[in-house]
Amino acid sequence: MGHLKEVWKPGNMLYPVPAVMVSCKRPGERPNIITVAWAGTVCSDPVMLSVSVRKERYSYAILKETGEFVVNLVTGDLVYGADYCGVKSGRDVDKFKDLNLTPLESSFVQAPGIAESPVNLECRVCQVLELGSHDMFLAEVVGVTVDKEQIDERGKFHLNDTGLVAYSHGEYFLLGEKVGKFGYSVRKKGRRR
Repeated sequence: MGHLKEVWKPGNMLYPVPAVMVSCKRPGERPNIITVAWAGTVCSDPVMLSVSVRKERYSYAILKETGEFVVNLVTGDLVYGADYCGVKSGRDVDKFKDLNLTPLESSFVQAPGIAESPVNLECRVCQVLELGSHDMFLAEVVGVTVDKEQIDERGKFHLNDTGLVAYSHGEYFLLGEKVGKFGYSVRKKGRRR
């Protein structure tokens, strides 16, 4: 059987992507959380990432004014909260309070992280690129906190055991079975994973 294809108009079909909860805060105001699916790694030295946010979103102005935020990775336990933070506006609700989430004091930025997340990436905005429907915030990662429960006796952090979630075409998925490891395709026979 051949590979039958159908041509569609251009669209964002680069899936799966990480579903992340971005926390931010203006001085003197309550913190807010926005769920972002357009997020990714852009550089390893300096360590940088990007998040893309629509201008009309409540958090957009906070990110633009403060130039700081925290990216919090999402687990299966946080997926309900991630969805809620993606559809409710911080103009109308206190998301930390509504979801019983714990603000985690950051070391390098004013915005809190989310204590229930296994990884919190403290970020400072370097540049904002106006792209169209979304603006991309390019940011340097200035601090990282990880859940001590996932660190073994040798000091190795077991991120892949935290139950991370990916977002694909409108749905959330727990990351599943490992099918390979970086460089396994060129290793000696018998060491595939």
